Amino acid sequence: MNNIDAKHKALLKPLRQALYDFDPEQVLVELKKVLIPDALVHLAFPFETMKGAEQFFDSAYSPLVKAIPDLERRETIVMAGSSDNGSHWVGFCGYYTGSFEQSWLDIPATGHQVSMRFHEFYRIENNKVIEIQAIWDIPEVMMQANAWPMVPSLGREWHVPAPATQDGLTIENLDDNHATRSLALVADMLNGLGKFATGGVEAMQLDKYWHKRCSWYGPSGIGTARSVQGFRNWHQIPFLNAMPNRTSDVEQGYFFAEGEYVGFTAWPGMSMHISDGGWLGIAPANQKITMRSLDFWRCENGLIRENWVLVDLLHVYHQLGVDVLARMREFNKARR
Repeated sequence: MNNIDAKHKALLKPLRQALYDFDPEQVLVELKKVLIPDALVHLAFPFETMKGAEQFFDSAYSPLVKAIPDLERRETIVMAGSSDNGSHWVGFCGYYTGSFEQSWLDIPATGHQVSMRFHEFYRIENNKVIEIQAIWDIPEVMMQANAWPMVPSLGREWHVPAPATQDGLTIENLDDNHATRSLALVADMLNGLGKFATGGVEAMQLDKYWHKRCSWYGPSGIGTARSVQGFRNWHQIPFLNAMPNRTSDVEQGYFFAEGEYVGFTAWPGMSMHISDGGWLGIAPANQKITMRSLDFWRCENGLIRENWVLVDLLHVYHQLGVDVLARMREFNKARR
């Protein structure tokens, strides 16, 4: 880890501790310490863009901790690095958990422990956070409350694990080029995915980049896929069939790497039309949408072994005129 990455991780350590213990007053204090007053906080639908620590806390954290009084934030990956444009980022992968005691976003409380995955990326400049891009996996909470009103997932729904190597909190570069190699592997793989439109499945050369025992941990609503074949069956084929003209807006996003890990964040990162066979049970209307997808990859011996992916699915539905939260309320209005 270089000095600036270590410095940025240390900068956020008091906030991370406050979020783990989750004393609301202390969380707000720490947010105010590290965020500039007009920091932009981009959070998954329905929260959208907020400005500054107080609005972020009041709009997002305050209702969440009211619903989950013993809320805590647990991390499985913490990585830092710089993107090509020189911006500095710290990326966090993990989940919020606690006892779900009161409804949240009209999701009915269960009285049981609940978990909600998150990917959160903090952009740091002059030792202050100037921007946050984050997705909370709200559909995961709906599913645990038996309140998911949309189609079943094709992949496996479960409590997505930490890295198999259990080193997500102690990432280090083994040599000066370690992060560069990891970043190049993921970049080459993504370039290969882009060849589908002209060369089909064979042109993507997935086996060249993915470990034969790879795991792709998709968002709730899509689910987890195991191996290249599982990835193709449970995500890629339906995705490409529905959106053959998808384009990546990676030039608007930020890639960075540390050790075996690579992170990517963008708001948004893709654009496409929902056409042909439709997607996620949504009829094809040739509607143009954008997609927010925040990712972590773990490389191993020159191949990608694990990939954590969160997509803002509620925002996808929203752009297509489907109000998932309203549908959920109708679905559960007679619930006792």
